[in-house]
Amino acid sequence: MTTEIWHNPRCSKSRTAKAALDEAGIAYTERRYLDDPPTAEELDAVLTRIGAEPWEVARLNEPVAKELDLKNMERDRARWIEVMVANPVLIQRPIVLTGDGRAVVARDPESVRRVLDSE
Repeated sequence: MTTEIWHNPRCSKSRTAKAALDEAGIAYTERRYLDDPPTAEELDAVLTRIGAEPWEVARLNEPVAKELDLKNMERDRARWIEVMVANPVLIQRPIVLTGDGRAVVARDPESVRRVLDSE
C-alpha cells in the first residue's frame, strides 16, 4: 500500500498537508472522501490505525452534527461510524495513511512532520 490522503480540496488544512507531501516528494494517492466516502469497515480500520474513537475525530461543529445532536449521542463506536459514513463531512480531515500501516489526522504541522519523517 502506498501513502494515501483523505482530502477535501476546499479545506485549507487539507490543502496544506497535501502540499507538504508534494514538497517532500512523497508519492501518494488522493481520496476525495466527500465524493468517495469510506465504508464502515474502512473507517473502522482507519480509526484503529489512528488509535482513536470516532467521536474523537468527528467534526462536531458541522450543521449536520448539530442536527443529529452528535455531541450528546451515546458513545457507541459502530453507531458513530455508521453516522460518519452516511455523512462524511463529519470526518476530520485530512487523514494521511502511510504505506507502513500508520495513520494520522494531519491538521497541524507536527502531525504532517511525523508522517514526513517516517517516509
